[in-house]
Amino acid sequence: MGNCFDGGDHCLSMSNGGTAVFVDVLTLAVSDLASEPWHYRFASLIALQDQNLMGRGNVGFDLEDIDWGPSPQEQEAAKDFVLRVTDLALARHRWDELGYEPPYAPKYLETFRAMVEAYDPATPVGRLGRPFPAPEEAALASCVRHRVLTGLPFWDGCVFCNAEWTPPTAETLNSRT
Repeated sequence: MGNCFDGGDHCLSMSNGGTAVFVDVLTLAVSDLASEPWHYRFASLIALQDQNLMGRGNVGFDLEDIDWGPSPQEQEAAKDFVLRVTDLALARHRWDELGYEPPYAPKYLETFRAMVEAYDPATPVGRLGRPFPAPEEAALASCVRHRVLTGLPFWDGCVFCNAEWTPPTAETLNSRT
């Protein structure tokens, strides 16, 4: 089982592990670049790709489901932001903080960048998948420990905190009694 990120005629299909890496590196980049309301909505969309909470194989989005804005200027600014986020991630921004080496991340990011570059944000919103986070669902909170935007108001932790959490097993539950 894997996940797919679609854009026009293109698809970036990744394993669950590849998706986790993709989300990690985009989270680091979007957290450091976000400065406007739409940026924080996009950051929330990235946070919603956290498989530790959404489930393995249950994430992904279609570029057609993103609300790029009503005017050509807003659409171009939004697209430019996504490209800048992707470029910052491609520059290995903060990858030293990951605790692992993501060898396939550049390939995923290059494919995603090409999808976004080729995508026309004037395409009508498809609403085929989950809706783009509304302004009140923007990722405005920051995880102090990891210095990244969190998925608030959806959940408390960031993608890195959630990766560290392990669900209790029958053994750990029984040992508490």
